[in-house]
Amino acid sequence: MATKDTTEKKAPTKAKVVKAPKEEVVSKLRIRVRAYEYKILDISVKQIIDTALRYDAKVLGPIPLPMEIKKYTVNRSAFIYKDAREQFEMRTHKRLIDILNPTPKIMEALTNLSLPSGVNIDVKII
Repeated sequence: MATKDTTEKKAPTKAKVVKAPKEEVVSKLRIRVRAYEYKILDISVKQIIDTALRYDAKVLGPIPLPMEIKKYTVNRSAFIYKDAREQFEMRTHKRLIDILNPTPKIMEALTNLSLPSGVNIDVKII
């Protein structure tokens, strides 16, 4: 019987790298949503995403952005008790949504959305 020598090394073969065709992103609709209350913000973000998905759009997000906190210090008294102070803060919650290759139908549907008051929306086309 003839036995094979397993210690013999084979020369490595070069594997062909096949690149998948990249899907070109022609345009991107970037929606930035801000509100003081996170519950209202999440409801409005869900409405935006549901509207975009209804028209078969590819949606990236919602991406939570850092909360913006503004602090204010106010004197409790103007004259004798000047050292007594109160502190207040305003918290702004933010989310980011990207819609890839939006169609005019999607744009029209998003403009016709009725969102709760207190929600600020910034829309950019990139």
